[in-house]
Amino acid sequence: MKIIKYVIILQIVVSTASCKMGKTEANKFKVEYKGALKNMMQKGDISAKADLKDFENTEHFYALGATENLKGEIQIFDSKPFNTMVVDSTLIFDSSFNKKATLLVYASVSKWKAINIPDDVVSYEQLESYIEQSAKKNQLNIDEPFPFLIEGTPKSFNWHVINWKNGDTEHSHKKHINSGLHETLANRQVEMLGFYSNSHHTIFTHHTTNMHIHVKTVDDKIAGHVDGLILGKGMILKLPETN
Repeated sequence: MKIIKYVIILQIVVSTASCKMGKTEANKFKVEYKGALKNMMQKGDISAKADLKDFENTEHFYALGATENLKGEIQIFDSKPFNTMVVDSTLIFDSSFNKKATLLVYASVSKWKAINIPDDVVSYEQLESYIEQSAKKNQLNIDEPFPFLIEGTPKSFNWHVINWKNGDTEHSHKKHINSGLHETLANRQVEMLGFYSNSHHTIFTHHTTNMHIHVKTVDDKIAGHVDGLILGKGMILKLPETN
């Protein structure tokens, strides 16, 4: 009888462990968003959907997006805003939470795990694939959106800060880039904030990619939306800690 009892208990333990191993755990942080790219592109809706003031006291807050009426870019690193706008063809920084957003993607993350990006990961597409693989290896649920950071000196990156013309109702990605300041920079040390999702196309990622990335140079001279990227050597990916 004792042997049968032990066998039953062992079967229960093995079955429970198997269920846990087969189940994908939810991420311990939550990515949220306000607004949607498709509403801008299809409906011309660029009205405010979120007030940054609501997040002013949120610890370890990371966010990116666009301000209401598409008059600038939002990038917040660890609760510090590096928001940018264009005034008289000049890039202006706003380090306050006194902005409203027509699109905002955000999460709170207190701890990050640093991962060395292999030097053969160079293109935007290779980076996207590498981030997905790294997330799986580090027990992130890739069926849920997650934030990531990139640090280092890329060979080059294309950036823009939108400055949408009042009254223009015909939207396209190209017009968004060309409406404000935009250029390509090379060999500048940067911090990048991105959000990855395979299920939010036309919501907070464009339909051709699973990533939405913003950038700031470490000298705080440039900050905005990333349109293209060629990685340099020795760059670092940071993913949320899962422990």
